[in-house]
Amino acid sequence: MKLNWAERWVVNNPLRVFQQKIEIKWLKGMRSLKPGANILEVGCGRGAGANLIFKNFQPSQLHILDLDLKMIQKARTHLSAASKDAVNMYVGDAIDLPFKTGSLDAIFGFGFLHHVPDWRQGLSEIARVLKPAGLYYIEELYPSLYQNVITKRILLHPEHDRFTSDDFRMALDEAHLRLADVFELRKMGILGVAAKDSL
Repeated sequence: MKLNWAERWVVNNPLRVFQQKIEIKWLKGMRSLKPGANILEVGCGRGAGANLIFKNFQPSQLHILDLDLKMIQKARTHLSAASKDAVNMYVGDAIDLPFKTGSLDAIFGFGFLHHVPDWRQGLSEIARVLKPAGLYYIEELYPSLYQNVITKRILLHPEHDRFTSDDFRMALDEAHLRLADVFELRKMGILGVAAKDSL
């Protein structure tokens, strides 16, 4: 689901970039990657997260994907000069990722999954394209934060089959993605790293 005007404002402001800087440092401290990894960011928006991923994780290839062509166009102008040669951009849907099975070392998702109507299929796709022991770096919000009396009138989200902490953790297990490190506020959201089961 594409973002509406209010959420575009939320994700494209300097406070969001500051928040992502803190989250990236925490995530890297929990589970780092060797330089030269093959990484995907799903729901890349204007590319602020991609710049941080590139700077902190030094991938050989960084793929960024968004459902909204306007966001990809913004990312094209927002990416740092140093990262542009290593970044591949895609307009695409999280439930049908354009990558071969077991081809990626890591996937970053900064609050995209709660926008996906079929979020379980989104998790299944993440698991499919990750290599065994590949890492899924997670930042997600729970419905009490975005479907309350105030925010549900301003922000646009799917209304049915939204995940709580228990739902999300169960779906991760079913997708063979094991939470390795986590910081969670059960009524608000989760920040963590999940590792795909090794074969």
